[in-house]
Amino acid sequence: MPEPFDPTASSAYPGLSLRRPWTPTSLSAYRVIAFDMDSTLVAIETLDEMAALMGRGAEVAAITEAAMRGEISDYKQSLRERVALLAGMPQALADQVYDERLTLNPGAEELIGACKRAGLYCLLATGGFTCYTDRLRQRLGLDDVRANVLETRDGKLTGRLLPQSWGDICDGEEKKNKLLEVCARLGAAPGQAIAVGDGANDLPMMRAAGLSVGFHPKPAVRREADVTIEAGGLDRLLQLFTPG
Repeated sequence: MPEPFDPTASSAYPGLSLRRPWTPTSLSAYRVIAFDMDSTLVAIETLDEMAALMGRGAEVAAITEAAMRGEISDYKQSLRERVALLAGMPQALADQVYDERLTLNPGAEELIGACKRAGLYCLLATGGFTCYTDRLRQRLGLDDVRANVLETRDGKLTGRLLPQSWGDICDGEEKKNKLLEVCARLGAAPGQAIAVGDGANDLPMMRAAGLSVGFHPKPAVRREADVTIEAGGLDRLLQLFTPG
């Protein structure tokens, strides 16, 4: 584990910064931690990688980047447009993204392991897809997931998303709603939650949480996050907390 963060000597911790005064506390003072998936928990944008396998990579990546920077106001519509470009993709090709291209960001397993030992409920809330989150949930021992479902027919993607009991698309507001739902179910105050993300659609849940963490964040997140990790892995967050 990295050395604990000393707020009186923050210049000694390049790439880790705080926007507000911080008194080191135990990680167990929190009850919930919520993660975004793409470019936060994992090192890729899964939708962009899917599109690349279909020869639509540049087109989809440009929309993704604009959405994450907060330059597209209607995230749901931007997601529908990107997913539509995947119509006809064999499910086996989508699985190939997980098997061959998906890697965890450095420190992900270490941070989640520390959170679980401290008793935190670990949530994955993402605009990504259950074909990846289901496998990540099992791999990392996550407690809950909110994600989108790709419609398939005859082993191929239709280019549409399936509605679910909670709504149509997991966007920024739905990430926030899920975080607040989990807090209420556990009897935890939102202030006892940590939210970790990198893009503009993570801001609603980050604003709702007691501690917001931007991991190699886009400018919109960098401006607002309580903590930003610009260098190193996710486990650098552990530097903020005292042992025990």
